Amino acid sequence: MDTILLTGIQSYGYTGALAEENILGQWFEADLTLWLDLTAATQSDHLSDTHDYRYIIQETQRLIREERFKLIERLAGAIATQALQSDRRLSQVKVKLTKLSPPIENFSGQISIEIIRHQTDS
Repeated sequence: MDTILLTGIQSYGYTGALAEENILGQWFEADLTLWLDLTAATQSDHLSDTHDYRYIIQETQRLIREERFKLIERLAGAIATQALQSDRRLSQVKVKLTKLSPPIENFSGQISIEIIRHQTDS
């Protein structure tokens, strides 16, 4: 199976369990891996034979910006569901979602989660 990798999709959002995350917000970054058969596209050079990933990028940014969940796991799940529903040719999707600067005292790192969902899950 072939993959399309979408990396570094950033948006400012308000998902988080802490009150300041819901009020002040923070930057998130999403990386998506889309599994699908790209054989036809490698032979035809037609956009219709592949997945037009611009829609997933825009929808990922919109979900981060507009949805307000307590858990990044829930936001990652919403991103995965949206991706799978956008094109039935996608057999599975992996979403890595990162809080770039989580508001945790004495912690300067990032927090990421990864989920994998299959077309049969959506």
